[in-house]
Amino acid sequence: MKIDVLTLFPRMFEGPLTESIIGKAVEKKVLDIEVTNFRDFSDHKHKAVDDYPYGGGAGMLLKVQPIEAALEHVFEKSDRKKSRVVLLDPAGEKFDQKVAEEFAQEEHLVFICGHYEGYDERIRQYVTDEISLGDYVLTGGELGAMVMIDATVRLLPDVLGNKQSALSDSHSTGLLEHPQYTRPADYKGMKVPEVLTNGNHKLIEEWQLKESLRRTYLRRPEMLGNIEQTADIQKLLNEIKEEEE
Repeated sequence: MKIDVLTLFPRMFEGPLTESIIGKAVEKKVLDIEVTNFRDFSDHKHKAVDDYPYGGGAGMLLKVQPIEAALEHVFEKSDRKKSRVVLLDPAGEKFDQKVAEEFAQEEHLVFICGHYEGYDERIRQYVTDEISLGDYVLTGGELGAMVMIDATVRLLPDVLGNKQSALSDSHSTGLLEHPQYTRPADYKGMKVPEVLTNGNHKLIEEWQLKESLRRTYLRRPEMLGNIEQTADIQKLLNEIKEEEE
């Protein structure tokens, strides 16, 4: 996968994109990331990238020209038709695991990190997706882009050492992940559930499913409406409700 980031603050990405899982993906050549300062593409004599909005209003807007020129630079090395251009925007679709899974199937992603009060509306004609990290506003799109890149890259083949880990993550299955434990089996009287230590894989899988349902029911009950309500699921949910009352 190729990822391009257009930003006014490329140094913000030096740590997050070179360490941990993402850094290893780059080393393994599973991932190629390039960060571009779109100020370098401004045709203004002082390299300005923003200006006052027509009609008045608070703050400054990012201009079309530097963004468009930076995109043209990016597409000198990549096929525009095989690229998704993501505009980080509080008004966009909310980012979630489903979006990350979609992004992970792409050959090329371009993230445009906004700043100031907003965008000249004409920038939107160059993008394929407008995405928001959540219902709040940050000082710029950089942190949002980092989160989206991290959530996407970890889903690429050969990035995580254990592929099953990504498949069973919270939100990937539609449920929150079940509780997990490691050694020792008894720490200051706090014991690992016995079912996890008896080696019976069928019972372990049943326990994990029930505890995923329990955690989802207690913490994010609205998520239960998005999973298939089989007879087995209904039976487990009824047991959980009785146990929690």
